[in-house]
Formats: sequence, C-alpha cells, structure tokens
Amino acid sequence: MYDIAKAIKPKAKIGTSAREDLVAFAKQWRIMTKRTELRAAVCSVVFLLGFCIAERTILAASSTTSPLVKAKQEAEARGYIFVPSHEEIIAAAKKEGKLRVLGSLSPSTYKQMINAFKKRYPFITEVYVEEITGTDTPQRFLLELKAGRITQWDAFDMAPDYYTEYLPYVKKFDILGMATQGVLAIPPPMVDPKNLNVVSIASSLHVVGYNKKLISEDKVPNKWEEFLKPVFKGKKFMVDIRPQGFAALAAGLGEKWTMDYAAKIAAQEPVWVRGQSRPLSAMIAGEQELLHLAYYHSCMRSLKKDPGGSLSCKIIEPVPARLQEFAALASSAPHPYSALLWLEFQSSPDGQNLIDEYEPLNSSIYAADSALAKITQGKKLSVNNWETLHNTSRWQQMVFKTFGFPRAEEGNK
Repeated sequence: MYDIAKAIKPKAKIGTSAREDLVAFAKQWRIMTKRTELRAAVCSVVFLLGFCIAERTILAASSTTSPLVKAKQEAEARGYIFVPSHEEIIAAAKKEGKLRVLGSLSPSTYKQMINAFKKRYPFITEVYVEEITGTDTPQRFLLELKAGRITQWDAFDMAPDYYTEYLPYVKKFDILGMATQGVLAIPPPMVDPKNLNVVSIASSLHVVGYNKKLISEDKVPNKWEEFLKPVFKGKKFMVDIRPQGFAALAAGLGEKWTMDYAAKIAAQEPVWVRGQSRPLSAMIAGEQELLHLAYYHSCMRSLKKDPGGSLSCKIIEPVPARLQEFAALASSAPHPYSALLWLEFQSSPDGQNLIDEYEPLNSSIYAADSALAKITQGKKLSVNNWETLHNTSRWQQMVFKTFGFPRAEEGNK
C-alpha cells in the first residue's frame, strides 16, 4: 500500500504545521485502512461460516431425501408406481374405503385377519375375502384374468404352478422399493426381488410324520438318505406323488442329487399317496408308520386333533422349505391402496401371528418374529425361494416321471 507519511520529505518546503497535519492525516489513513481490512476479513469469515452452515444443511437434507427420491426415480424409469410415504397410501385408501380379496388361507384365519385389519384401518369399512383352493380353481381364475373378465378383485393369490403366467396381470407397484425404503412395513425378503410386486405371505416346511406307537423315535430317520435303508423297503412309508418337498430339496441340494434320490425312493416301493389329510389320518389310525416329506403345518394341525396322541412331526436337516401364498394386486384393482395396506398387514407381526395361530405354523420364514423363523433359526435349510421358484414345475414333473407314474389304485392305499 502507498504510505503517504514516507512520501513526505523532511526538507520539503512547506510549513511545520502543514507537515504535522499531513503526518497526522497519514496515521489516521493507516488506522482507517486497518479497520477496513479488519471489517472485510470479519465479513469474509462470517460469509464463509454462513456458507458452510448452509452447505451442511443442504447436504444433510439431501442425504435424508435422496435415497427416497432416487428409489422413486428408478421405479418410475422401470414403469413401476412408487408412493413416497405411508401417509399418501393411507390418504388414498381413505378415499377408496373398500377391499375385495381372493386368498388361499383358511376361512377361520381370514375371519380373524379381517377383524384385526378393520380395527387398524376403520376407514376401510367393507372388506370381503373369498377363499380360492384346489388346482382347478386357480386355472379357471387365470383364464378369466387373461380374458379381461377380472375387474372386481383388488388382490389375489398366485398359484405357484402358474406363477409367471400371472405376472402380466399384476399391478406394477414397486413393493420391494417401498419396503426397502420403509414406506411399507414389509420385510424385503418377502418380496419378489425380480418382479418387485409380489409378496410371499407364508412358507411351508417339510418334515417326517410318524406314528410313535408303531415306530420308536430312535428308529425314525435323522437324515433324508436314511429312508433308503433296507429296513424301509416295501410299503414301509408313504410318499406324496405331488413332489413339492422334492422341489425344495432340489433348490438346496441340486437337481442331480434330487433326481437320483427320487429314483432311489421309488425303488424302496413306498405307499404312493396324494395329499396330506388321508395319509395323516392313516397314521393316527395306526395304519401307517411314516410319511416322507410331510407338510409341517398339516402334520401339526392333525397332531392337535389326534385323540390318542400317536402322531409326531420330526424336523430333520436340511429342512426343505418353500415360499407360498403369493399375494399380488390385480392390474385392474378398483381399490389398490387399500390392497397395499392389506398386503402390509398380512406381512406384519400381527398378521403373521394370526397365520401361526389359525393355519397353524404356516407363517413366513422371512418374518423375524414368526414361529417358523424361530423354529428354523440355526438350522440348515433347503429353500425353494425367489431364485429357484421358476424351476418348481419342471422339477416336479421330472420327479414325477422318475417315480414311474404310480398306478391310481396305489394312490388310494
């Protein structure tokens, strides 16, 4: 900076008073300049501090909202609907006020579930659930769905044998995205990771059912291969000709192992049966000793009704398990947001507890507090899950062929 005081020469031909005035002015100039510089520095610090605070605020806001915004953008880019908040779903459901569902759980379970659901969401005043069972009914429903005649249902159950055929008629909500972001309180593993819009409400385990009055606990197989022992050859155990349990084994132990095992099981000359009710009743009546790959929930239901206490259900590893009760929203659903709340409720601890109580033990292995999650904790599982589900029909056909197409009269034994 140019210093006026230094610029004044002592021998300058000006008066003393004038020189002193100039020196005083120069000193005052320096003081004013330093104050100006100080104020400028302070202003700069204040500005930078304010900028940093504003930047941190913006970044903090961005960090909390960007995952949700990003999830919504990604869903919409793929053609899915993403609702960013649970409040928006509730607001839309309030305008609908109704719900119609086709499901495959038992009527007693749905009765309790409807009551609990309406208690949680009293603004949905009309809730109607119709049971869809058997193998023919899902086929007829699928044909009507393809023909465009299904317009009154909001949610429906997808039969696993025709899973991929249903998908074009399922409403494209990004349920997985909303579950992952906490918009819907659904455990993400319960949602199809590929198609994003189907929820598996329940699971099924396969176990060994046996009559403990006819065979002692120590002689019941502890491994699936033990059914191949010579002692079990010749009508010593029952096998369901619908090989859903074999498909579960294939998912974990491999296709080759399973087909080889199925051939060896057929060579044991078992009693061929169809379904679970009759063979379980036969064991209770003392007519049969063992049921290979029994449905755990069916076995436990029969056990509770066994007056003589002869039936028992044994879990052995790897525990064959399969996803089931595939719930989805119809693309033409008149009340889609009420249906979203219904799927969420079924997946919740309250919904899972009702399934465990009234099915029973048919809850999801992916619901943290479900009975099946607790039962299988720490055990080796062989799960026919989302990754292998598409192989189910093929695997079952392969096993059935390996069995050698048992005669109809054998299935009635």
